[in-house]
Amino acid sequence: MVILKKVNELLEHVKLVESETIDLSRESMLRLDRFMEKNNLELDDDAVEAMQYQDIIAQQLSATIEAIESIQKNIMKFEHAFKEDESIVEESLDKLDSKFAQAIANAREKRDRFSGKILHSEDDGIEFF
Repeated sequence: MVILKKVNELLEHVKLVESETIDLSRESMLRLDRFMEKNNLELDDDAVEAMQYQDIIAQQLSATIEAIESIQKNIMKFEHAFKEDESIVEESLDKLDSKFAQAIANAREKRDRFSGKILHSEDDGIEFF
């Protein structure tokens, strides 16, 4: 389970970095847009395409974040199921331990009862031929 916690921490870090990258890209686009408006600049086709790349990058990072969140949800479900299964196994082992202890106690009691008659043969009514 420790490995899954570390994987989850790493995924959380990647999500944070990608979110920050999206925010930086958005801020960069806003500043460039304000600069163009302030200076009455028009973009040529290459500049428009370059700006579209920024949007594509942001969309790709958002898609990656969604995939990471899906993986994290599945990790959480697995951890929950594992804890429940572990609890069931522990409970079953406790019951088994109790039954073993009772079986051992019964076996020892029978041994003591049966061996006691053989070991104490001072006229206890058992005849040997």
